[in-house]
Amino acid sequence: MEKTAAPQQPVSKAEVVIVGGGPGGYVAAIRAAQLGKKVAVVERAHLGGICANWGCIPTKALLHSAELFSALKRGAQVGVVADGLRFDFAAAIAHSRKVADKQRRGVSALFQKNGIEHVEQTATLRREAGKLRLVVGTEVVSAPHIVLAVGAKPKTLPGLVPDGKNILTYFEAMKLDKQPKSLVVVGAGAIGIEFAYFYNAIGTEVTVLEALPQILPAEDEEVSEAVKRDLQKQGIRFHVGARFERMETIEAGVRVAFLDALGKRQEIDVEKVLSAVGVTGNLDVVGAQKAGLRIDRGFLAVDDEFRLLDDAGRPVPGFYAIGDCKGGPLLAHKASAEGICCVEHIAGLPSQEIRRVDLSSMPGATFCRPEVGSMGLSEQKAKALGRNIQVGKFPFQASGKAQATGETQGFVKVVLDKETGEILGAHIVGGTASDMISAFCVARSGELTATEILHTVLPHPTYGETLKSAVEQALGEAIDL
Repeated sequence: MEKTAAPQQPVSKAEVVIVGGGPGGYVAAIRAAQLGKKVAVVERAHLGGICANWGCIPTKALLHSAELFSALKRGAQVGVVADGLRFDFAAAIAHSRKVADKQRRGVSALFQKNGIEHVEQTATLRREAGKLRLVVGTEVVSAPHIVLAVGAKPKTLPGLVPDGKNILTYFEAMKLDKQPKSLVVVGAGAIGIEFAYFYNAIGTEVTVLEALPQILPAEDEEVSEAVKRDLQKQGIRFHVGARFERMETIEAGVRVAFLDALGKRQEIDVEKVLSAVGVTGNLDVVGAQKAGLRIDRGFLAVDDEFRLLDDAGRPVPGFYAIGDCKGGPLLAHKASAEGICCVEHIAGLPSQEIRRVDLSSMPGATFCRPEVGSMGLSEQKAKALGRNIQVGKFPFQASGKAQATGETQGFVKVVLDKETGEILGAHIVGGTASDMISAFCVARSGELTATEILHTVLPHPTYGETLKSAVEQALGEAIDL
């Protein structure tokens, strides 16, 4: 290994060096260690990455607090009376941070268990004599395999640059000192909708601006409309087809100007603004643009085995990228799956043993109330692709379990190939959608068809049996409708 100076934390014995300790990086590291590789992970901040520290896990802690608060406010309907109920914002934030700390400690313990070296340094890429190099701290690394798992960062809009005080990203929105009285959320993807739900549920006045015609733009149109309708009933105000124009700081907070769907200029005065307009690859942290790598719409370009491509489109020997830094869908579980697949290629496993990353059955979830879970093609996409389809929909209001729990909003929707019964897509709004969608993922991965679903007996009364009911409805054999 070449060295430019005495290293502070050497990675001289590593066969696989992974840059980034998030759900892509740390999972890849553990799998590589299981396959007998000596592994080092370069993570300058917190093990677990955005997901464990600022995203997936701690946000779910906040959302659970909001859900519990909302449920108790409705408790009298089912005989539970909670007098003097109040939401302790500081306690909820503190609980969320404790969950994040526990996640980080858990990843550290897994590293120790698997003999993985954690290098708390900055890593950068550079070109030397036409070759791509990785520099960790002051050390030029010559490990045979280097995997970039550096994730993504929030995008910004012109005129809406986060300042951490009045204009927030999800980082600041998770650790405010006090609850804002009013909030504008710019962007109605999963992140924007989850924070809009959380703050509205605990009493903040929330307005959501979305430039596209529907909230949750990646979801089936019926799902999007159902979620919007229910969240409006809860008090959230929506402006879809709205274009952000400008903002200015005022004494009370922020004045936001935008054009609504009819082109009419409107202004809203609020205490805080959350920018949730999407993310882009976190490429500047490793100097990817200057290293002669191919960048595709803000993300690293790779081949089918996750090998980085240079600016001429050629694979770069020994360098790989996984997770959000290489593009969408930008999901923690997709990053983990890619990490495993990548290191199994590196380890030389037979092709039939390497785990697949099948984007056609990659699930997504939005953890508002009602929850959203989806997999595969929407009805609109299936039609656009010219597929001959059957669509089945079963409402939760017809479910005995949903009636018993009072969670009757939403439905299960399936998109089937009319000729073969193949499950092309599944979309759930309501119930325990984020968990329920897993059943359809397994069914599609196992190449089950509508026929196998019909032959499967599910427990009663459960939310899960609505999955089968939706398939029955698609085939004209609905029992409970």
